[in-house]
Amino acid sequence: MKNRIYLLLTVLFTFGSITAQVDRSQQPNPGPAPKITLDQPVEFELANGLQVLLVENHKLPRVSMNLAFDRTPIIEGEKCGVTSLLGAMLGNGTTTISKDEYNEEIDFLGANISFGFNGGFASSLTKYNERIIELLADATMNSLLTEEEFRKEKDRLLESLKSQEKSVDAIAGIVGGALTYGTHHPYGEFESESSINKVNFEDVQSYYANYFSPSQAYLVILGDINPDEMKVLVEKNFGAWKKNEVISQEVPEATANPSQLEINFIDMPNAVQSNISLTSHVKLEMSDPDYHAVLIANKILGGGFNSYLNMNLREEHGFTYGARSSVGSDQYITRFRAGASVRNEVTDSAVVQTLKEVKRIQDTLVDEAALKNAKAKYVGDFVLALEQPSTIARYAINVKTNNLPADFYSTYLEKINAVTTADVQRVAKKYFNGSNARFIVVGKGSDVIGNLEKTGIPIKYFDREANPVEKPQFLKPIPEGMTASKIFENYVEAIGGSKTLNGVKTIRTTVELTIPGAPFKPTGVMKSMAPNKESMEISASGMGVIMKQVFNGKSGYNEQQGMKTEMSDEEIEKKKAEKGLFPEMYLNSENISLISLSPLNGADVYKIQISENSFRYYDSESFLLVRTEEMREAQGQKMIQTTDLSEYKSIDGVMMPHTSTLTIGPQVITYTTSEIKINDGVSKKDFK
Repeated sequence: MKNRIYLLLTVLFTFGSITAQVDRSQQPNPGPAPKITLDQPVEFELANGLQVLLVENHKLPRVSMNLAFDRTPIIEGEKCGVTSLLGAMLGNGTTTISKDEYNEEIDFLGANISFGFNGGFASSLTKYNERIIELLADATMNSLLTEEEFRKEKDRLLESLKSQEKSVDAIAGIVGGALTYGTHHPYGEFESESSINKVNFEDVQSYYANYFSPSQAYLVILGDINPDEMKVLVEKNFGAWKKNEVISQEVPEATANPSQLEINFIDMPNAVQSNISLTSHVKLEMSDPDYHAVLIANKILGGGFNSYLNMNLREEHGFTYGARSSVGSDQYITRFRAGASVRNEVTDSAVVQTLKEVKRIQDTLVDEAALKNAKAKYVGDFVLALEQPSTIARYAINVKTNNLPADFYSTYLEKINAVTTADVQRVAKKYFNGSNARFIVVGKGSDVIGNLEKTGIPIKYFDREANPVEKPQFLKPIPEGMTASKIFENYVEAIGGSKTLNGVKTIRTTVELTIPGAPFKPTGVMKSMAPNKESMEISASGMGVIMKQVFNGKSGYNEQQGMKTEMSDEEIEKKKAEKGLFPEMYLNSENISLISLSPLNGADVYKIQISENSFRYYDSESFLLVRTEEMREAQGQKMIQTTDLSEYKSIDGVMMPHTSTLTIGPQVITYTTSEIKINDGVSKKDFK
């Protein structure tokens, strides 16, 4: 089935790229930087301290409203998660209008209103703006907070945390922040099951009462408005917002960067990829004279497709789908990061190459053409972003909250274009820390630690909550007498025995596929006939059959969108090599080897190498097959295709997995079996 699902992925990639055929080998010539003129807002302040900025723009008959808070960073401590819970509860009705009525009216008006702990957003046609500002103000001042909604959001948050437990990227984000800043710091603390369970409804109410204060808020309204009329509406709707005493916490010092480069490793036995991130905290504010030079330097290092990191790790070496770097800006402290998600077997190489590119931008002046292209790309992105009202609102707020000059954005592109090659090198040395820094590496220790140790970089070990731990035992001793052949024998016995399996001549499987982000939910019917005949059809509601594959034992074809192509000689030979419906019964033990015994998803598994690019994992106690891995190549990139198998059930005496999750690159497909028929529902005509 995994080969068939891989074909479906190919189809999806084709759909996504059919209109994006561009020649990336040629960089387009940049044009002159446009002159940016931003309308100056009309500013005033309400008696309660609410800062209001009105920007008049009559290009479209629409109005947008952004409410933002300018607070000192909040330390939630042992109840980390209270702001997330409050943010999720806001905007779900008010004390004057029910949740259903609130949402129905917004839908009826064709408007948008959203809320979070850090503010809210609303947009509508001009003719509805009077009502929309009423609803926005009502939700701000009189948000309906109920214990029932609190319990629902708490359950959702706990479920979300549970789903992240096996996510390498999620763990990398949590531990990366905690180690960079320290868990005592507001930028380093993180939500956990323990902290969420300590939050009660009264905590949420208290945060709403204490932190939703007009004296800490900015309201930006822009679009098709009359400033005088809008001023009246703002005073009418937000004037009653009661001013609270500002709660301000002293922001503690972040954990010091390490004295030398080190690797901070977090073991994820289920990981098929490693997340690597060179990270250190830095001091950079938007008002800093270096700010614009840092933006361009980061664009060159890892801020786009043609960046140093991406061209090295993706294009030259094929380690990853994409490598990136970033540098934030903040009044207190921020973070430099550079890295990627890479295949386990190249984790050490990716670390070395990342350091190489950081050192390159520090030690060697960037090429003038590369600098010119980086500026052009940045300018293009900047101008494009100006089409969004939310961008204009954010810029207006940035000027106020970061103490920027009034012409900061009108002169923005001038400062971008003034950046020199010497500036890039200077700020790279100052802000792109490759020596007093840490590599946060989250991956499968049994696969990557041996090679990481060869880099010579000191390694420290941490758990998934950033606590230091001793070096784990990644590999366990293989029991005496255990071999690949023995594991295969135990597997055959575990799923039904050789006599039962030899009696299986056909298998018909019906599955439902869940593909995140896909506009459809396909179903598939797979048919197999011993020794090696197989067919497959993938269908979607309203689309019919979107893909078909047939192999009759001697030849075969693939069909997509009505286009039929014959299988290649390589594909045919591979399928001819199959000698039955259960590979373990015919695989030549001379060509396979038992690699290791190590943890996977909470259990110990045997890893067996089938070929140079193919591996199978068997539970050490049940001997059921729990994972397969194959190296694939698509669009010039090498990728690991992993299929996790679970929920084994007996079908006519044969144990068959009913849930499988396939991962290849960033794409994840879960397919759930609805029906399996053995020796029924399959005939020779299915393979014509």
